[in-house]
Amino acid sequence: MKKILTVIGARPQIIKAAAISRAIKNSFSDVLNEVIVHTGQHYDDNMSAIFFEELGIPNPQFNLNVGSGSHGVQTAKMIEGMEKLMLDEKPDGVVIYGDTNSTIAAALAASKIHIPVFHIEAGLRSYNKSMPEEVNRILSDHISTLLFCPTKTAVDNLVKEGFSTLNENIPTVDKPHVHLCGDIMFDNSMYFSDVSDKKSRILKEIDVLDKNYILVTIHRNANTDDAIRLNAIFNALIYIQNTTGFDIVLPLHPRTNKMMDQLLNEENKALLMDNKNIKIIPPAGFLDIISLEKNASLIVTDSGGLQKEAYFFKKPCVILRPETEWVEIVENGNAIIADADQNKIVAAANHLLSQKEFTFPNLFGDAKSADFIVQKIMDCIN
Repeated sequence: MKKILTVIGARPQIIKAAAISRAIKNSFSDVLNEVIVHTGQHYDDNMSAIFFEELGIPNPQFNLNVGSGSHGVQTAKMIEGMEKLMLDEKPDGVVIYGDTNSTIAAALAASKIHIPVFHIEAGLRSYNKSMPEEVNRILSDHISTLLFCPTKTAVDNLVKEGFSTLNENIPTVDKPHVHLCGDIMFDNSMYFSDVSDKKSRILKEIDVLDKNYILVTIHRNANTDDAIRLNAIFNALIYIQNTTGFDIVLPLHPRTNKMMDQLLNEENKALLMDNKNIKIIPPAGFLDIISLEKNASLIVTDSGGLQKEAYFFKKPCVILRPETEWVEIVENGNAIIADADQNKIVAAANHLLSQKEFTFPNLFGDAKSADFIVQKIMDCIN
């Protein structure tokens, strides 16, 4: 029986892990033992624990409980905890997801003690190293043994950085294998779509059932911690609501809630409080988010995950960032990059809401990525 450590710490990683855990349970449980490690990077119950219950993911066997802190403090605590745990558990490999501090901490800890690292969502690039996530993903890729790319663009990015796609030798950290596997979030979105239809009551609870509404999420530090950017985004949202008549639904990340209180000007605070059609709600569970995505007229977000999920559910998207790692959806006309520019956000929303015909080519695989990934891991560690 082989053993892997799956390292998660942020809410999206918990969701991604559901697909891998499901594949192991259904097809590899007799040959592969998965040990789930939660770093505690996101420690609020609404942001973490509820997802294990809702998605049927096994509870983590270990929790490092690092909590919040500066990037250096948080990452250092994780590296220390992960190294000790890896030495105790002696896994055959470590699975990491995406681009968080948990991702790079696990990759560094494993690579230093010569445990193979398997990076899911490898090759994504925004080409903006001022983003901590960009640094995390680049460094993680370059110390991984297996790199699982969700799109052809991700593969191309790795080739530009000198990686080979020939996969001729036994994979090692010096000669890693690069695989185009599709996106495991597409696996999850399709799997849980029917479950959401049966279980989610969010549309009725917030009174948007059969109404036109725009789903908005804001959580990146560049937006939440900058008064000018944050106010520009809310200026745009208030204007869009007033001019379109659409409701706006904003599941509020705890960090955003805190920074709105500190940085929003008094006029915006008053306008938000007086507008009953702007519905600010607590963080939503994954099944509720799916329901909100599937029934929205438009999605406005700075989340990489929601950009993709908008595409999965065939919804147009305004991106509140200066760039995106999911360039395909922009090039295909399904999303527009508006950054935190009020005029660009309004123009993008109006344009996308006026469009009647979008195409959604198969960019993200066949919803069977997790099985492919686990099989390649088994081939590597056997």
